[in-house]
Amino acid sequence: MSNEFLIPVAFFAMIYGIVYLLVRRKERLALLAKGADASVFESSKNQPSSLKWGLLLVGIGTGILIGKILAVYTTLAEEPAFFSMVCLFGGIGLIIYHVITRKIETNIKE
Repeated sequence: MSNEFLIPVAFFAMIYGIVYLLVRRKERLALLAKGADASVFESSKNQPSSLKWGLLLVGIGTGILIGKILAVYTTLAEEPAFFSMVCLFGGIGLIIYHVITRKIETNIKE
């Protein structure tokens, strides 16, 4: 397997990272110059990110399993079966995460 595609991908990822950090720095300096608090950029510590990743990975695993079942038992080709089921079940996992966190947030506020 050739890995020549990794060089341009890594290059553009590096450029994106540098631009992102420079823009973020300018935004923070502008906030501090106005006297505002830069805590807007800090991520919320109350968000259960492990739940999000767990549900996403369970959804992807379920999608791979269902995609294989579809590829074996139907006339659907293997690539579309896997791709569609991984996207479908990964999205369902993220929707479930959103519903769970919304319920948690409303219970905390009450």
